[in-house]
Amino acid sequence: MGSRERLLTPVSDAGSASLRDRPTPVAFVLPSFAGGGAQKVLLAFAAQLDRAAFAPVVIVLEPVGPWRALVPEGLRVVSLDKPRLRTALPALLRVLRIERPAIVVSTIGYLNLGVLLLKPWLAGRPRVVVREANTPKRHARSAPGQWLYRLGYRFLYRGADTVVCPANYLRDELVAGGVAPGRIVVLPNPVDEAALRTSAAVPRRAPGPGRRFVCVGRLTAQKGYDRLLDDFAQMPQDSQLTIFGEGEELPVLQGKVEHLGLTGRVALAGFEPEPAPWLAGADALLLPSRWEGLPNVALEALACGTSVIASPEAGGIVEIAGEAAPGAVTLVPCGSAFVAAMSACAPRGDAGLSPSLLPDRYRMDRASAAFAAMLAA
Repeated sequence: MGSRERLLTPVSDAGSASLRDRPTPVAFVLPSFAGGGAQKVLLAFAAQLDRAAFAPVVIVLEPVGPWRALVPEGLRVVSLDKPRLRTALPALLRVLRIERPAIVVSTIGYLNLGVLLLKPWLAGRPRVVVREANTPKRHARSAPGQWLYRLGYRFLYRGADTVVCPANYLRDELVAGGVAPGRIVVLPNPVDEAALRTSAAVPRRAPGPGRRFVCVGRLTAQKGYDRLLDDFAQMPQDSQLTIFGEGEELPVLQGKVEHLGLTGRVALAGFEPEPAPWLAGADALLLPSRWEGLPNVALEALACGTSVIASPEAGGIVEIAGEAAPGAVTLVPCGSAFVAAMSACAPRGDAGLSPSLLPDRYRMDRASAAFAAMLAA
């Protein structure tokens, strides 16, 4: 981002009889513009709001990451220039006191907890909406996580006016963690099907015969690429796999590719801001995740007409599979069943863009309308 954007002078509470007719100010709080699904979803919701009804502003702890390009012209951004939450909280409180939003929306567990800590000191008593993008149970896998899960989700989340999550199984986890069911709203992730299909109009795939598979996601243990490589090593020699993403597991995966003799058949291709052509050209998107919230990339693959092979642990993919057309999503455990599912894919060759497989409620207009209705409720 260029120069840091300045805060606007807030509207005074006094004087104007037409104040109630003005758009409702909404502050969207993000950790950064990093290429994660949670940030992408919240930016899409902010960009789609009707400006006659809402006046959105994005407040970001650190203005770095590829999703800065997703911020449309006219959507104001305020940067705190403080990447760590503990040092950002005083600055965030100060900015929110200046902006005086009627609604504050945040996403990602640790940032949600920070916003909820600040809630009692926010000017104007704004409504606080937190979006839980991933499974809360994962916060209980270590001692600090157990503490955050018990106290944060059970007590701080009680202070949220609304808790948004993208799948019913996440709603059940939140209720089990102590969040009142009446405060939880399940909203689908928005997918800009038209933009994806425009980007994917000319599908891309590695040349040559054989099956072509694609993965898109951060190179972390969560995504399960290590176990996918074990499975992929059992595929025919003319099969190829391209993994788009960056992350701390890169050296481990590079070593495993070499150890399994997959050099030349598996490409660790780095971050790709526009993977739609590769999704459209693949015979299937592979999702071997150990856990997920609601995997955006699966929805994007379906919008490009590409089927998905996923592990049942991949969170909301189970719900997507129940809504998609038969055969669009195959749920199988990693191991021999995953190998069999990959082997059952017929190479599509150099065919053009396939018809969309995206279930209707995830399309941008419907999902964004549901989000706006939640804000207006």
